[in-house]
Amino acid sequence: MSQAEAAPVRAGRSRNPLWTFGILRSELATTLRRGHTLALLGVLAAVPVLIGIAVRIQTSDGSPAGPRGGEGGPAFLSQVTNNGLFLVFAALAVTLPVFLPLTVGVVAGDAIAGEAGAGTLRYLLVAPAGRTRLLLTKYTATLAFCLTATLVVVVSAFAVGALLFPVGEVTTISGTRIGVGEGLLRAGLIAVTVAASLIGFAALGLFVSTLAGSGIAAMAATVGVLITVQILDTIPQLSGIHPYLFPHYWMSFADLLRDPVYWDGIVKNLGLQGLYAAVFGSAAWARFTAKDITA
Repeated sequence: MSQAEAAPVRAGRSRNPLWTFGILRSELATTLRRGHTLALLGVLAAVPVLIGIAVRIQTSDGSPAGPRGGEGGPAFLSQVTNNGLFLVFAALAVTLPVFLPLTVGVVAGDAIAGEAGAGTLRYLLVAPAGRTRLLLTKYTATLAFCLTATLVVVVSAFAVGALLFPVGEVTTISGTRIGVGEGLLRAGLIAVTVAASLIGFAALGLFVSTLAGSGIAAMAATVGVLITVQILDTIPQLSGIHPYLFPHYWMSFADLLRDPVYWDGIVKNLGLQGLYAAVFGSAAWARFTAKDITA
């Protein structure tokens, strides 16, 4: 087949949804097979195990599981011994500030720069997908990884919580009680909310990845941005910019355990993530489509 005859075939494939899905599935499978990705997922799975064992040991000698009267992770920890389902909430509260975004930052930072550093980026662009579709595929795979990483924490925490502690009705932050079924439903909703909380940071990491020529450099820069922004979010003198920093509303997922649910912080969080995704996604597209690919 000549190049002129092959061009329409390649163009038709690029518009085929099944072809696009195949590229996405291949990209996600490749991401999950990488050694450093598996190691990071292993760390995420180990965090709930360590928390559960620590709480079990601490309460076996009569000590309280954690401080009471507050919200977030410590308050969840104080409820783990009464209901193993709270280990899910506690594990997410512990991993969201550092471990989950660190894992996502590594994957997002490596998305484009890793291919450039390995010398495979030009080969990928020869395929009929084109730069825009390749970038969208990389971002979609990163978002799928956000959900995968969150579910790893949730599944590990629920398994350990059910094994070490009783599972029953859930006492909400508001003091009311809901059934196990509704508690599991809220746990699933919290998992989706936590994963969605990372979409803005994923877009930022993808943008950094388009700037760097090395996967390691892009991953380091992305993680550096994460640490810097989180430090800025803790400085009282900079409180005026805190609501515009992507991690500021991350812990708002705890409001899903109120009765009724308090949506204000959650809506602000999702809106802010959407804004970051739009801004840095557009910046990544502008950079990548104009970039001179030499590797």
